[in-house]
Amino acid sequence: MSRRDDLHFPLRRTLEKDGWIITSDPLILVLGQTLLKADLGAEKLFTAEKEGRKIAVEIKDFDAPSVISELEKTMGQLQLYQWALEEQEPERQLFLAISQAVYISQFQKPIFQIAIQRSKINLLIYAPDQEVVVKWITH
Repeated sequence: MSRRDDLHFPLRRTLEKDGWIITSDPLILVLGQTLLKADLGAEKLFTAEKEGRKIAVEIKDFDAPSVISELEKTMGQLQLYQWALEEQEPERQLFLAISQAVYISQFQKPIFQIAIQRSKINLLIYAPDQEVVVKWITH
């Protein structure tokens, strides 16, 4: 199984088990006449709906040699996605999905806490092995 599949399919099944309906896989966004979509490999942007609530989800594993570089890249991607969503689907809330292990190992660090809080990044924390949502954090 590819690295992308290791992240994507468990999260997709997790959301489906939690009652979400996947509506776009992947979600294609346009901003300033530029097509935006998640990179290949360890990330994927898709959408889901549940009880009238709409979300867009970007999956990351922060498994790069430099997690700070990965954080910087992710923050830029999420900002572009947020701007595009504001134009195309303002009712859809953007989330960064990370595993519980990544949340514990990386997102407790002050630099990650500062970035998440100041950039108002919503988190979806999940357990890929059990395919359950552990926690939603919204800002």
